[in-house]
Amino acid sequence: MVIQLPRETNPPHINEMQWHQSLGYARQACARIFRDGGTPADALKAFAIKPADNVDWSRAVELIADALSTPTLRKAA
Repeated sequence: MVIQLPRETNPPHINEMQWHQSLGYARQACARIFRDGGTPADALKAFAIKPADNVDWSRAVELIADALSTPTLRKAA
């Protein structure tokens, strides 16, 4: 299941400043992958995100930014 976020808007569970920084970093990373001939699915794979069907670059940027700004839970030993 893929969560649909409104385009370019700050999700309510993420700090606004952190979201904008993550969005900028995701754009930069996607631009490098695009320049090297990659696809949006390649960009998602680079960040260990399972690519969805027919994802475009703007959606890939948002998914990467969301992954970067969402805290990860630590696993118990």
